[in-house]
Amino acid sequence: MQLISLENAHLSYGLQVILDNVDLQIEKGRRLCLIGRNGAGKSTLLKVLCGETELDGGGVRRQPGLCISRLEQDLPLAADASVYDVVAGGLQRLGKMLTEYHRLSAQTDAQSLSRLGQLQHEIDSCDGWRFQQRVETTLTRLKLPAECPLKELSGGWRRRVALARALVSEPDVLMLDEPTNHLDIAAIEWLEQQLLNFRGAVVFITHDRALLKRLATDIAELDRGHLRLWRGDYQSFLAHRQQQLAAEEKHNALFDKRLAEEERWIRQGIKARRTRNEGRVRALKTMREERRQRRVQQGRATLHSPLAQERSGTLVAELKGVSHGWGDKPLIENFSTVITRGDRIGLIGANGMGKSTLLKILLGELKPQRGQMRLGTRLEVAYFDQLREQLDLDKSAVDNVSEGRDFVEVDGKSRHIISYLADFLFTGERARTPLRALSGGERNRVLLARLFSQPCNLLVLDEPTNDLDVETLELLEDVLSTFQGTVLLVSHDRVFLDNVVTSSIVFEGQGHVAEYVGGYQDWLRQGGKWVDSEPGAKQTPASETKIAPVVEQSGEGKRSQSKPKKLSYKLQRELDAVPAQIERLESQIATVQSKISDVEFYTQPQEQVASTLQELADKESALEKLYQRWEELEAL
Repeated sequence: MQLISLENAHLSYGLQVILDNVDLQIEKGRRLCLIGRNGAGKSTLLKVLCGETELDGGGVRRQPGLCISRLEQDLPLAADASVYDVVAGGLQRLGKMLTEYHRLSAQTDAQSLSRLGQLQHEIDSCDGWRFQQRVETTLTRLKLPAECPLKELSGGWRRRVALARALVSEPDVLMLDEPTNHLDIAAIEWLEQQLLNFRGAVVFITHDRALLKRLATDIAELDRGHLRLWRGDYQSFLAHRQQQLAAEEKHNALFDKRLAEEERWIRQGIKARRTRNEGRVRALKTMREERRQRRVQQGRATLHSPLAQERSGTLVAELKGVSHGWGDKPLIENFSTVITRGDRIGLIGANGMGKSTLLKILLGELKPQRGQMRLGTRLEVAYFDQLREQLDLDKSAVDNVSEGRDFVEVDGKSRHIISYLADFLFTGERARTPLRALSGGERNRVLLARLFSQPCNLLVLDEPTNDLDVETLELLEDVLSTFQGTVLLVSHDRVFLDNVVTSSIVFEGQGHVAEYVGGYQDWLRQGGKWVDSEPGAKQTPASETKIAPVVEQSGEGKRSQSKPKKLSYKLQRELDAVPAQIERLESQIATVQSKISDVEFYTQPQEQVASTLQELADKESALEKLYQRWEELEAL
């Protein structure tokens, strides 16, 4: 069933063509991923589909009464409104009534009670209590503090609030612009599962290749105003795109050769005039115009590894028995590590678990509460800030990177600032445009250009992948892999971590921090699991998680500990059977998901599609209950 149809769409901003005769259909049950270079117009296309941006030509048709919800790329503003109010706002008029009811329910004066009765009647009449339950359930699943003002939350938590607002209305079409930005890995995995279970249509933009591969049933690449559509998985799309680009390149080469021959003919002077063929002259003019209007494929960015004036010492940092926390919350407990020159270390963990705190300790900016820290010598640090606070949005890329210089030092050579920014795909006009008018990905490229123009031997990167297109991501992976210095990388991009880091420091919860060889998948293979249950993370018994070494207690201390309670025979047998039941259910869920991911799945009769989707929902609900029961039995 077509929910939104885009027909012969045309849209331009100045000289930049965003959409050129584009057709697109959004169908129920499909998950369409929009990909393309930064600045190609992907976010603009989302705004066109949901009616926020008008086309220059063509049309958009939407089903009557269609409910569309959109998650924007930028973080929501740090407002005074509470988290509950912001999330309930996704329900529009009903959300305002629920927000007012929620606020007045804590008051006892007569006027408030009278208004409460009126609100209760209005909410009853539109079945609003079901939506209130949905708001509270969404807040609970994303572990959001309902009464906390939005302005007091970090970027990651504000992102969760925006995501909850988009999900709470259960729309017919869900549009997500870079939904994984500022989310931790556990929340991303939870989001993946929610979108797999979502029965409407999903249109999403993402740089997260793991999310793309798992979710997308359809792929649309926006390239120079044209939309390249593909129904199938990402790997087959890459092969298809490569064939199309090769065919385009061959066609252009033949066209240019023929055009050159015609230009030589027209310049033959007297001989050409004597054998003048007016039809041939008109054809040449047409060819000239076609060549003039050709939109050349955007080239790849060129990133240069930053060079240091001198190498750091062999030792970069050493921690021995370091512990640190805030208030009663332990962040790091008895952690030891040695970082040497050339290490590329990924810091993995949920938001608020202490990654930034450990970075500050490693850089000597924060003294640990317990333990010893030793910093290496001759360190030159360059820092990438995930919130891009180093950038002045009212200044251009030139002003932000050059800082008043006309030339920058790159690879030991002096480069003009415009030439240097061209390596990051900025034309002269774009390089002089205020950053406020650029896309999020372009701003990130400016920050990378600024970072790589500074001499350093220690790169500290805090979420560098946000908003970058896949091509730039892959190039950044190559640059970091060949960097001669040391890299400390905070990221929730699982593929990026696997491709870059040599070892990972993982914040597994409850202050437990451990170091593993390799990236995210290597951590999983080595038995790594979260101790704390974040949204989407499976509840893991502490007995199954690697625990840091504990200082040996005295005999008296041991005797003072209470003995663990022994389970009854029946409960112990139930506990022993749970892992096998979970494994069996997960296998069944994987089988059903593979059916749903098949490109022919939604061509089946509607009853069969609905039955399969319901089967998946039932099995996932049963799996969640099993995990809850496992937790209960382990706690006995």
